[in-house]
Amino acid sequence: MKHVFGPVSSRRLGQSLGVDVLPPKSCSWNCVYCQLGRTGEYVIERYEFFPREEILEEIRQAIEKPQAIDWITFVGSGETTLYRGLGWLIDETKKMTDIPVAVITNGSLLSLEEVREELLHADAVLPSFNAGSADLFRKIDRPAPGFSYERHVGGLVEFRKVYRGKLWIEVMLIDGLNDSPEALQDIAAALQTIRPDTVHLVLPTRPSGEEDVRLPSDDAVARARLILSRVAKVVHPAKGNMSLRNPGDIIETVTAITKRHPLQERELRHALDELIPDEPDQVERIIEQLLGSGKFKTVILQDREIYWVPARGREKG
Repeated sequence: MKHVFGPVSSRRLGQSLGVDVLPPKSCSWNCVYCQLGRTGEYVIERYEFFPREEILEEIRQAIEKPQAIDWITFVGSGETTLYRGLGWLIDETKKMTDIPVAVITNGSLLSLEEVREELLHADAVLPSFNAGSADLFRKIDRPAPGFSYERHVGGLVEFRKVYRGKLWIEVMLIDGLNDSPEALQDIAAALQTIRPDTVHLVLPTRPSGEEDVRLPSDDAVARARLILSRVAKVVHPAKGNMSLRNPGDIIETVTAITKRHPLQERELRHALDELIPDEPDQVERIIEQLLGSGKFKTVILQDREIYWVPARGREKG
């Protein structure tokens, strides 16, 4: 499929069927930690990049398959809400299934009333919020001109006023940037005005295009949980497991996943073991076939976890 991939394991959403509504990389920000690499050219105008009926048909086909799906998650190869027609897709999807719908977004367009209205029927919205000051906002999220910190906070505040679903704020914690007591206190103060239901603490565990993006220490993570828990419940998600049930073409399935986000080798091996239990030799042959296809390469992060990424298209800027 062109737009739908997975289900893949999500640290926040269990088995998540991903729906990518954008061409890569279409974003209003250039975050230092982005797993898609640097933003070549900012996109700030909303478009119907692909026919909405085409995307909806792929969702229909996916949910008709006998597979476990906990959430249908609208994501983008960039900023999800840049897709004009996202609200229509959410509403039409909910007519077809009782599976809850989530939207992952950087939150940059929530200052627009039309975007806030389009997200009202989603069961969960997960915006990013990584800084409690304008200076850190510029350093971490590196927004397009015109996307100020005040605009970002204001959009989230206005959305909270009208949204009755689950507002799960994501805070990406990065060593040496926003993990100090002062930076965390600033984030907590801003979150008090936004009033999220929960705060999802996330770590830069996937490869990014920036070499100086590092995992925070255990002490910094504990400090973040303590300070931010004064505002809302803090969730530090555990690692999950993805599924490859009914995968069709294994290479194309894994390609669809890794081009949206780096795939942890641990997750891949677990999924293959589940798909073909008690046949470790066959699992190894599939791994060799995947690597031999030339579509992937592996990288090792500082925590020694191995990830698979596309063999091309992730050049560092």
